[in-house]
Amino acid sequence: MKKVNSYLVLVICICFSSATAFSQITSQNIDVLMESALAKFKVAGASIAVVKDGKIIHLKGYGVSSIETKKAVNENTNFQIASNSKAFTTAALSILEDEGKLKWTDKVKDYAPEFKMYNDYVTENFNIQDLLTHRSGLGLGAGDLMFFPDGTNFTIKDVLTSFQHFKPVSAFRTKWDYDNLLYIVAGEIIARVSGMSYEEFVQKRIIAPLQMNNTFVGSSLIKDTSNFAVSHSSESGTIKKIEGFNDQINAAAGGMFSNAQDMAKWMIVRLNKGQYGPDLKTTLFSLKNHNEMWRIHTVQETDQNPRYNSHFNGYGLGWQLSDEKGNLKVSHTGGLPGMLSIVTMYPDLNFGIVILTNTENGGGGLFTAVSNTISDSYLGLDDFGWTDKLVQWMSEDRNSGDDVTKKVWEKVKLAKNVKIKNEDFIGVYADKWFGEIEVFEKNKQLWFKSYRSPKLNGPMAFYNANTFAIKWEYQAMNCDAMALFSLDENGKAQSIKMKGISPNIDFSFDFQDLDLVRVK
Repeated sequence: MKKVNSYLVLVICICFSSATAFSQITSQNIDVLMESALAKFKVAGASIAVVKDGKIIHLKGYGVSSIETKKAVNENTNFQIASNSKAFTTAALSILEDEGKLKWTDKVKDYAPEFKMYNDYVTENFNIQDLLTHRSGLGLGAGDLMFFPDGTNFTIKDVLTSFQHFKPVSAFRTKWDYDNLLYIVAGEIIARVSGMSYEEFVQKRIIAPLQMNNTFVGSSLIKDTSNFAVSHSSESGTIKKIEGFNDQINAAAGGMFSNAQDMAKWMIVRLNKGQYGPDLKTTLFSLKNHNEMWRIHTVQETDQNPRYNSHFNGYGLGWQLSDEKGNLKVSHTGGLPGMLSIVTMYPDLNFGIVILTNTENGGGGLFTAVSNTISDSYLGLDDFGWTDKLVQWMSEDRNSGDDVTKKVWEKVKLAKNVKIKNEDFIGVYADKWFGEIEVFEKNKQLWFKSYRSPKLNGPMAFYNANTFAIKWEYQAMNCDAMALFSLDENGKAQSIKMKGISPNIDFSFDFQDLDLVRVK
């Protein structure tokens, strides 16, 4: 999920002239910082919690939960936390491991015999930790179209049997490529081992004991949505309400709803190594598994920015792990349409930040700028001016992507009078994991529709040669796509390859993994 599942944070390595370091930021400073970022990144609403030494030192909401109702965000306003749900999944597995109900090195196929990867060796050796560490050999976001956009009818059985149809992009356990589907498999293992649904287990064994009273694992337990944030986008230049994202196959990859108040409790427990309650006498998970979750399992490139003097970077179990100025940094981002979040903790400083936002694109800029600025103050660094720098960098990146997209649609417009034999392309095509799609004629124009993902439906406009541009009826996210047909000797389309149009398309729209072959 993004989405980071997932959101890609801009990281720019810049050398700079050092300024005088300032003291730890105050609540008044944070208020100013948040209000400024809200305006500059065009974000409807956000909330933040800062914890230090086991206490909440700043907790507040800013802006509105909906630009239509104008209801103010407060510390209990619920947001979708997207991929920040993954840490709850690994905590749940830690609890089961502590109880002797599974081992990290247990083979996935022993719990889910239907599970099948792209070759026999990987299937036989794929263990529970491989589900959690983004080192499967599959490409970035492989298979995310099974639940992105929402509203698909894929089941857990479809997920478990889908991996055999993907082509690996790297050798098993050698390279980091973010994966959501394997976390959904992890959620299914939790269900099979515990005898209750993933959602029930996490709600009962984690959320309830920690008294995260307004946090929900999936939407089934939600009865009152009056203080829930609504999804927005400011990609067009103005803030607009967009269609939100509904439940996934299970909530293990990114399906939780929470708020700044409850997420502060979560950070305090994590910083206390799983201990909570009066005098920290109750344990959620063992110190052994705390260390296992916060140990690098998949090595990644280290940020060379001299500002932070980092020496390592990698992924643990549901957490990103690195060092800054000699301090361990534990973090994760989350992204769904219009819902972007970040959790950042520095265990050596007993310090953490959570920021939840409800606006696509701008929310990621806000949470990066604000969390970096607050963290920098605790690391003894100067004020880098993160907000203004990120506004500029994101604008340049967006403009570059917009230019590519604009040129595609300009070429489509120029080709509007090219005569196309629609009958050569009309038909039903199937992909082994995504199922059937149909190319049909509507008002003398070709249209594309997916049988299993109804929101992937829209008109096809001739672009060039055997290639068409698809404008989806679903426009909550920037995900329009190209369809490239292969023809036989008679000019009849036999197969389709696809790719996103915009360079800024979210990786969960993995059109490039489709291999659609004519079946009718």
